[in-house]
Amino acid sequence: MMPGPITLPLPDLAATGRLATRLAPRLRPGDAVLLEGPLGAGKSAFARALLRALAGDPALEVPSPSFTLVQSYDLPGGWEAHHYDLYRLSGPTEVAELGWDEARDGLVIVEWPERLGALRPADALVVRLAQGAAEEARVAVLSGWPAERLEAAVAEN
Repeated sequence: MMPGPITLPLPDLAATGRLATRLAPRLRPGDAVLLEGPLGAGKSAFARALLRALAGDPALEVPSPSFTLVQSYDLPGGWEAHHYDLYRLSGPTEVAELGWDEARDGLVIVEWPERLGALRPADALVVRLAQGAAEEARVAVLSGWPAERLEAAVAEN
């Protein structure tokens, strides 16, 4: 059963990072995390915290893939995560040229997922970030996973 979206207030950047850290242990090979929201909403900060948690390395260098378009990371357990920033792309043909099909064997984290078109995974976790009431505050709306998986992922909030 698919739940309605879960809305979480995130009072500051640290709270955004904590949400990503709580989601990390629930992710597995084949998953997709789609990060939606306007410029400056915190998508890159969320992805950085998520990748550091997945790697078990809080000091992991996680550059924005704004210019490289995709960055790949080896994770403990022998799987990979691929962080895509599709802002500069026009559509799915260009995404496919970046090794999308191969990357789907691991975890894909995608900023600007609207550029995926028909490549958009139907079973993805969607994290929509928006500006909150204060400068560093955000609101996260999570959807897309089955109810029990999504609720378990945010239960500690």
